Amino acid sequence: MTGRTAVVVGGGLAGITAALRLADAGMAVTLAEARPRLGGLAFSFKRGDLWVDNGQHVFLRCCTAYIGLLERLGVMDRVRIQPRLDVPVRDVRTGRTGALRRAGLPVPLHLVKSLALYPHMGLADKAATGRAALALRGLDLDDPALDQESFGDWLRRHGQSARAVESLWDLVGVATLNAVADESSLALAAMVFKTGLLSDPGASDIGFATVPLGALHDEAARAVLERAGVRVLLRTRVSAIEASSPRGHSVLLEGERLDGGAERIEDVDALVLAVAQDAAHDLLPPGSLEHPERLLELDYAPILNVHVVYDRTVLEQPFLAALGSPIQWVFDRTPHSGLTGPGQYLALSQSAVRDEIDLPVAELRRRYLPELERLLPASKGAAVTEFFVTRERTATFAPTPGSARLRPSARTLGPGLYLAGAWTATGWPATMEGAVRSGETAAQAALADTAKLADALATATD
Repeated sequence: MTGRTAVVVGGGLAGITAALRLADAGMAVTLAEARPRLGGLAFSFKRGDLWVDNGQHVFLRCCTAYIGLLERLGVMDRVRIQPRLDVPVRDVRTGRTGALRRAGLPVPLHLVKSLALYPHMGLADKAATGRAALALRGLDLDDPALDQESFGDWLRRHGQSARAVESLWDLVGVATLNAVADESSLALAAMVFKTGLLSDPGASDIGFATVPLGALHDEAARAVLERAGVRVLLRTRVSAIEASSPRGHSVLLEGERLDGGAERIEDVDALVLAVAQDAAHDLLPPGSLEHPERLLELDYAPILNVHVVYDRTVLEQPFLAALGSPIQWVFDRTPHSGLTGPGQYLALSQSAVRDEIDLPVAELRRRYLPELERLLPASKGAAVTEFFVTRERTATFAPTPGSARLRPSARTLGPGLYLAGAWTATGWPATMEGAVRSGETAAQAALADTAKLADALATATD
């Protein structure tokens, strides 16, 4: 690969992964990111004395590609993975708290005891849920028909009541798919539940960062990229891409770190667009995709995060899931936020909330503080010292039935031009794992294609 060049556009997890993989293979890599930081949509920022993650980005033990990236970045000591799945779930209507836990038994026996003791479902629902789980486990994820049906329709056909959907299937599905069952592709939902809960006993153990996300995805990533020889350009945009030769593209960069504010890189052997689908659509040269309009048809789904700082501890667990409440998940962010002295910093992660994403902060405060008192009785009488929200209107692609045909593969019709991002055809929903896998796939395709071209050129000159 000596003498071959690569440009990666976008410094999220997909772009970081692709750049490292290409650099490891000996390519001269430039990574251009328009923001002043790396990390994409999994980042941190400073608000006063607090470090704030823009969202509550957790992962599972089955997220092997993302864990591999953390290992490459040398930050495994800054994340924690549960020894065994343990999710406390409280129903504000009954005041009862139960848990989804796994035992040290093979699949599917590892969840039988937890389901039997789960207080939020009756006996009939538990029995029906067990049967549905076995049916789900038998689905063929390669069957394209699965993407044409909604998960909600499939659940009803398999005897799942509204209570079972709320208490189990949507509890997990909304957090992982960013959509309720009726708006989720059966193919993606089946992938989540088969991989996370029904593949290996430890697959669903939850992992999370013990430091701000920026320490992982920005600071550590930049250091490792630069040690690998990657030229990292922040605040740098790609303004034009043109085919410059039969084997490569010309890329025009614009940014403050460039001489004269602009730079053109000619004959790029591997160009990876690791940006959002609409940005990719705008950058792709004509003829790069057979159906470029599909990138714009792939809709977005928002995530709202509500941040509350109390003057005392009101939540004893690292996180809590809620039923019977607008609140979905609550996370204790105190340990790595920089909050000092008494008090607790909580973050509410609200997925699939199209009706709330643009509400004023004052209205969200009126809505969520009383709900927190219902969910967390210890918060009654506690003083709220800070209340703010973060909004990701384009947090993920919408995993609706039929979305699979809109997600392109890594290779395009343009020679040496590749796509990466959680929205590409990874088979995964829009997660950190999907993003990393897409970067790996794009880089592997690029390396395979450049190797073939090198062989062809060598043969032609013999």
